[in-house]
Amino acid sequence: MLTLPRRTAAGTCVLAILAVLGTAPTALADGPGGGVNCGHFICQVEADDPGQTGTGGNTGSEPQPGGNGSGSPWTCVYELLSPQPAPGSLDWEGHTPGDGAVYKQTCHYLDSLNTIVRNQWLADPPPAAAAVDPAVLAQRAVDSMKLAGPDIASPRAAGRYLMGMPMWMWVHQSPTKYGPNTASASAGGVTVTATAKVSKIVWTMGDGAIVTCAGPGTPYTAAAGKSDSPTCGHTYSRTSADQARGRYRVTATSAWTIDWQVTTGGGGQAGQLTETRQTQILVPLAELQVLN
Repeated sequence: MLTLPRRTAAGTCVLAILAVLGTAPTALADGPGGGVNCGHFICQVEADDPGQTGTGGNTGSEPQPGGNGSGSPWTCVYELLSPQPAPGSLDWEGHTPGDGAVYKQTCHYLDSLNTIVRNQWLADPPPAAAAVDPAVLAQRAVDSMKLAGPDIASPRAAGRYLMGMPMWMWVHQSPTKYGPNTASASAGGVTVTATAKVSKIVWTMGDGAIVTCAGPGTPYTAAAGKSDSPTCGHTYSRTSADQARGRYRVTATSAWTIDWQVTTGGGGQAGQLTETRQTQILVPLAELQVLN
């Protein structure tokens, strides 16, 4: 969390950012008071107050009372300080008690990876914050999961497969390639938690066949002999000799089901999203040769 603990007489804020030693500072666009990303250093930067004019900040897109500024990725909420700062405090920005009021301003950047908290004088009470759409936060949480296509264990590009013999298909399971995968996103005092898991995998085998499997499939063992897979398999009736590069192009498409719910500040709303991801592999299919 980023905290702006004090003000200067010119009405600017001192922004202190604490991190681990590493890279050099870089600008952070459209943050409260201009903002700065100090990378892995401890640094202080003079930054203009939201709504003030000056040379230290990006006033065109800084957060305004009640929510985001125009085009701003920041969401801010305000809480009236009680008790109010003492007369003469820099928090009054030259005003006297009773002339407006001082609020605690909390601003979140996009997915709340960055948060800034400071005191802010306002002439008038801030308007009510715009309602946050939980479904948008749910999608943001899903995007942070970095879901990927199936991690195909079988068939393998380096495998040797025969026409007329059962092929067992299965995938490796991990949070990003099969689930479950859980992530949260927050904005405007609302937090949504989403959990994603693959509900089915649709295999397009390259010979016109489509196989839908409800689970990850069953790994083959020698004890199964020439039997069909009990959960996910296919038997080719012709070789891949006439295919491009002499192989069938197999596509595995995973269907992700994502259940989400508001865990903070939204009255228990819930919903569901779906996503799909694909993985392709080239599989050789040969004909069984019988030796006389």
